[in-house]
Amino acid sequence: MLWETLKNAVILAATLYGVMLLVLFLRQDGLVYYPDLPSREYEATPKQENLSYEDVTLTTSDGVRLAAWFVPAEHPHGALLYAHGNAGNISHRLDSIKLFHDMGLSVLIFDYRGYGRSSGEPDEEGTYRDAEAAWQHLTAQRGIAPAHIVVFGESLGSSVAAHLAAQHRPGALILASAFTSVPDLASDLYPLLPVRWITRYRYDTQRYLQNVHAPVLIAHSREDEIVPFLHGQALYAAAREPKRFLELRGGHNDLFFMNAEPFARATKSFIEQHLPQAALP
Repeated sequence: MLWETLKNAVILAATLYGVMLLVLFLRQDGLVYYPDLPSREYEATPKQENLSYEDVTLTTSDGVRLAAWFVPAEHPHGALLYAHGNAGNISHRLDSIKLFHDMGLSVLIFDYRGYGRSSGEPDEEGTYRDAEAAWQHLTAQRGIAPAHIVVFGESLGSSVAAHLAAQHRPGALILASAFTSVPDLASDLYPLLPVRWITRYRYDTQRYLQNVHAPVLIAHSREDEIVPFLHGQALYAAAREPKRFLELRGGHNDLFFMNAEPFARATKSFIEQHLPQAALP
């Protein structure tokens, strides 16, 4: 009787474990992308920050239409291509848009497919195509030289930004709160599960960085509760020179709340050091 009870308990535990793995495998989209958090609706525009802007529609190589804003600086010394994180939309990044704008950078920020007012559904290859469409808009349609473009990515957007910078050669690449790869991060978050075997997403930021030939600034906090500080250190080690590491304070979503002044100071210095000094035409 005891043996039967133990056997049934083991079978039940194995079944539940298998079901949990199956659910994780099938529902990975919902674990990676959060376009509805807090909402897909635009809560504000740059006008609320007293910034002039243009509504822009980008079309990707596979025909997806993306919503974007171009926020021009009066006498820009460069343009910033902004790849945001995995939650919310461009209307939730007004503080950071203004921060970069105040550095003398024109800002192009876009929503990934399935986010905000963009069409389609998000997936890894799709997000890379989305960033490529933004790059083509700046270089081909606005005629901005790659040396004048700063590619910026936060969290998930850091991997998208690193992938883009590995395909081209921008003036600089800035990564904030970045992870080395999704399998690495998943194994940190779920150490008791064989997540490396079942993860369908890669977002291999560390590998992309090895092929980036632009100056790299990596910003990370020791207090980041989602992406461990070790990820930022590993990315810094993988990046080519010239590179710089900026240690921040606060949690994963506190970059522009707790670190606005030191981040702006370090970023402005980094950009002035590596971007051409002449203003854009």
